[in-house]
Amino acid sequence: MKAAALYSAAGSLLLTTLAAAPAGGTPGTPGPPHAPRVPQATQATHVSAAPGAAELRGTAVAAARARAAGIDFGPCPAAEVPGAPAGVRCGTVSVPLDYAHPDGRQIELTVSRAPATQKDPHNSKRKVPRQGALVFNPGGPGASGMYFPLIGTVAGWERIAAGYDLVGYAPRGVGRSAPLSCEDPAGFLEAPTEAPVHPTEAYKRERVERARAYARGCAQRSGSRLRHYTSLNNARDLDVLRAALGEDRLTFMGASYGTYFGALYAAMFPSHVRRMVLDAAVDPGPEKIWYRSNLEQSAAFEDRWADFRDWIARHDDVYRLGATSARVQRSYDTARERLAGKAAGGKVGPGQLHDAFLTAGYYEDYWPSRAAALSAYLRGDPEPLVRLAAPRPETAAEAENASAVYTAVECNDAPWPTDWAVWDRDNTRLARVAPFETWDNAWTNLPCAFWPEPRQQPLDVRTGPGELPPVLILAAERDAAAPYQGALSMNRRLAGSVLVTERDAGTHGIAGGPNACVNGHLHAYLLEGRVPARHASCAPRRPPAARPEGA
Repeated sequence: MKAAALYSAAGSLLLTTLAAAPAGGTPGTPGPPHAPRVPQATQATHVSAAPGAAELRGTAVAAARARAAGIDFGPCPAAEVPGAPAGVRCGTVSVPLDYAHPDGRQIELTVSRAPATQKDPHNSKRKVPRQGALVFNPGGPGASGMYFPLIGTVAGWERIAAGYDLVGYAPRGVGRSAPLSCEDPAGFLEAPTEAPVHPTEAYKRERVERARAYARGCAQRSGSRLRHYTSLNNARDLDVLRAALGEDRLTFMGASYGTYFGALYAAMFPSHVRRMVLDAAVDPGPEKIWYRSNLEQSAAFEDRWADFRDWIARHDDVYRLGATSARVQRSYDTARERLAGKAAGGKVGPGQLHDAFLTAGYYEDYWPSRAAALSAYLRGDPEPLVRLAAPRPETAAEAENASAVYTAVECNDAPWPTDWAVWDRDNTRLARVAPFETWDNAWTNLPCAFWPEPRQQPLDVRTGPGELPPVLILAAERDAAAPYQGALSMNRRLAGSVLVTERDAGTHGIAGGPNACVNGHLHAYLLEGRVPARHASCAPRRPPAARPEGA
């Protein structure tokens, strides 16, 4: 998965409501069904075993300790949840750095909570029974869920906020939760940058050396703790958090990458699950984690980029970027070439243009602003594009931290090819048919080729009939960041799970968004424990309306 600022309809709604913008970067990740398997000879050979008895015992020890200690909630630090109302409280929970040694070094995870209001939004005289805590993870790896308790103030979430304590947290490595860093944040958001669709050999050599340096930086700045930032440990941390909240069984909602370690949790601790929503589900198949998954994502983004171009072309009367998809592509290429010659505002080059348009592949709501900014730039007004795409220095530390956690977790989780020739071959082939995102995704993940820590063997996520309560899986059919076949795979692997599909739609994460059909299933499940008798389909919401810049 690729590190992102927003990971779900819930997160997008919340941040829009708070008038917050993405934290300087790109959203969430895996790329093509036809992608080649990673040859065994090219995989890292220093692979550790799947989760063992020592870690299982360590988790039980840590969970018992956390249940006894609880969480001492108090006012939230302004830097952690800015603007949090008095009802939102924050605290910490201690977890072992290494679950094989639960009495060894401990790290603290930050947690936020808004108690259930128990107020029926439709009947002020009725008291709603409390159902416990609903824990949310927005994805990444590298995203913080500390803002989640604020979602109770957003329209459509009042009923859930009435019945549940809304609990967010920052996973290990994120924010103040034993934070990771791989380079000086001051240089992280360098701009302008290039984004060649078909890079030269010289450019490739430069990026290889940069990836080597980044991997070294992660090791130098994090030391021996680096190897303990994994999805398996994220799942174990989740069980300790469950116990610290006083819950016998967990109600969890994960989006994007959060669905992966949610599925790990379900497989590792099935008797501890009460209800689980997996929104924008990724494919948990061990052969996909994470090299092939990223290739498949890059292929899917090509289709989503085509969807966006088609939409722009249908609104040529507004944007004047071309009445066909091919002409819109030429307009985009023209802008990229101009920016390569002279950066807009001194900061927006081809790389920043690409990042801005990549986010549109995640969220249709971004389509009008991106199209309008591109149109204005090509007609001599660079300001809308600069406002949209220029890096914001105040987000550099947060963005660098998110990138470090993303890299550490994905690199630690699984074997990766260690021969650059394999990466070069696979991405060169893919870029011929899916040029939009392929190489950018490769550069993001390339430090894993040179990773200095042991790689784990991914857990084969599977549960048998009756082992797990019904799990609700939500997916948009044209989601590029989490291609739809991942939701199908997740559904096959979690016995008794039910899939709700938003047809012919591509927003990355649909829980709590504007689709009333999707939300009906979400509410029925979380509030009443009901799932559809069989897989359900929801018609897509209407695409966004075109509007010129400034409208």
